[in-house]
Amino acid sequence: MKPKMTIKLGVIMDPISQLNFQKDTTLAMLWAARDLGWELYYTEQQNLGLDTQGQAVGQLYPLQVFRDENHWFELGEPAFQSLEELDVILMRKDPPFDINFVYTTYILEAAERAGVLVVNRPQSLRDCNEKVFATQFAQCCPPLIVSSQAHSLKEFHAEYKDIILKPLDGMGGSSIFRITGKDQNLSVVIETLTEHGTRPIMAQQYLPQIKDGDKRILMIDGEPIPYCLARIPASGESRGNLAAGGSGRPQPLSERDQWIANEVGPALRERGLIFVGLDVIGDYLTEINVTSPTCLREISRGYDIDIAAQLFAVIRQKLNAMGKQA
Repeated sequence: MKPKMTIKLGVIMDPISQLNFQKDTTLAMLWAARDLGWELYYTEQQNLGLDTQGQAVGQLYPLQVFRDENHWFELGEPAFQSLEELDVILMRKDPPFDINFVYTTYILEAAERAGVLVVNRPQSLRDCNEKVFATQFAQCCPPLIVSSQAHSLKEFHAEYKDIILKPLDGMGGSSIFRITGKDQNLSVVIETLTEHGTRPIMAQQYLPQIKDGDKRILMIDGEPIPYCLARIPASGESRGNLAAGGSGRPQPLSERDQWIANEVGPALRERGLIFVGLDVIGDYLTEINVTSPTCLREISRGYDIDIAAQLFAVIRQKLNAMGKQA
């Protein structure tokens, strides 16, 4: 019998020294990989490139991770090497989704062509803007438009009266504005967000159900975890994002949540989006987070389940299908 090989996993992320030990989802993923006996390698976006043959390369640091708040990682001596030597790469770089992020997806596609499993698929990271992608499932979404034109955005406000305006590339609730009634700030908010009509933004009907939480539903290969995290806005806030001061409440999925997940799931699977976070307010899908979804730790703690282990069971299946013997 052919001996089972050790799987090599690379992770691309923001500086590991700066993560939040109590909450970080990527750290839970790395623990799950370590528990499987996999070799771990760490790098950051600026360390990646293409060589003279068009092959993906990077400066990789051997990585060890620990469940110790005072000592959660150790890095070995870095080596410049081909990404083809890895079996799987986790792309966990947080937004903003800028031109450097796009360049990184090109490099990761070269690794993918060489037989590396990239989670999530680089082309889909590029194609599936987290706000615009949701509009492909209009049956799940609240009334909304995407436009850079002030007159269109003002007409939308005139129809719905109470709306949210937000950029298409933000994260953590940044630069999100609620406009109600005859708000005299409407014009200046539109000018600022659209950069005077040169940049499209999203206008969305305000959903008062936000008081009950902006729900994060985690999807693994198109299937939902049966529990979500309702992120409750802080007092006086209209944003439930934890980064904006919201508090998290784990809870089971509702029938409507499950329906939304079922509507979206097949498209995620088809696009190679293995780990995704759906954002749902009340009965409506508002965003599909594909870059570096979070809230895994909070949901896992709330129901004593190991979501990271479930994710890696799926990754192992995909590696086995590729002949990797994971």
